[in-house]
Amino acid sequence: MSTALLDVKQISGHVAARSEPFRRLQEQMHRVIVGQEALLHRMFVALLSNGHMLIEGVPGLAKTMSVACLAQGIHTAFQRIQFTPDLLPADLIGTLMYRPNDGTFAVQKGPIFSNVILADEINRAPAKVQSALLEAMQERQVTIGKETFRLDEPFLVLATQNPIEQEGTYPLPEAQVDRFMLKVVVKYPNKAEERRILDRMACTSPDVRVEAVMSPGDILEARNVVDEIYIDDKVKDYIVDLTFATRDPAAYKLPIAEWIQYGASPRATLALTIGAKATAFLAGRGYVTPQDVKTIAMDVLRHRVIVTYEAEAEEKSSEDVVRAVLDHVAVP
Repeated sequence: MSTALLDVKQISGHVAARSEPFRRLQEQMHRVIVGQEALLHRMFVALLSNGHMLIEGVPGLAKTMSVACLAQGIHTAFQRIQFTPDLLPADLIGTLMYRPNDGTFAVQKGPIFSNVILADEINRAPAKVQSALLEAMQERQVTIGKETFRLDEPFLVLATQNPIEQEGTYPLPEAQVDRFMLKVVVKYPNKAEERRILDRMACTSPDVRVEAVMSPGDILEARNVVDEIYIDDKVKDYIVDLTFATRDPAAYKLPIAEWIQYGASPRATLALTIGAKATAFLAGRGYVTPQDVKTIAMDVLRHRVIVTYEAEAEEKSSEDVVRAVLDHVAVP
């Protein structure tokens, strides 16, 4: 048996051991959440990848409840921040408080100093507040006055936004949206799932309790295993091809150049790689397959491809571009 196969077999053993808490967490979350398999899977991918996630969907699809259940299932700190037009950066990161008794200033830390952050309706806050949050996401630190504070690990931001209500909103600029590893679009449940929701939740006091089955240490140890997961050079080349096909589709014989104003950034290549490793981890494997890449490709790329006015006139979206790329780029 080759050394590579031995290494993959050894990594698979580590994956089996470290992925058990995530299976228990999924079981706990499904005690409350009906369906939404893709949403829960992407939450775990973000948690394992040390990335952040933007969740878009109409009201009532359990976006906020899913995040709350995730936080309840982990022995860690959780803060829900309701973004509103009058929110200030100090309301998020904290400020200096004056002490009149001794004439000094003391640091009053804001809700950003937590492990799991739910930024509810992020597009309702003005640009300064969005920038304060996204800076903390990128740098993993916050500056208050002259002091800089590192944020504790794990630090995960799950932001939600409503796509149908535009009044009183401040859309996130593309450069800031790019900092989210994943953008997940939540769909309506199917008929069978909706019936199960009715049976489970149609009462005045539904049971939405989730038992904590995971510690921050479990997450950090799992991330170390994710880093070890084997990814073949052919799969790496496939990831790069997917990203480059959004920038230069003609090189891949894709007739969609007039749809694309800007292609995906190098962050997309990195997110596809680490996200595919996390997907393999959740599947119990010590190696990445091309299907792992395709599983998360839409959620990694949909918010990083900017379409032209011509595409909008033809009612083509960034998702149409990503589908064309996934359909036409050769799979190793």
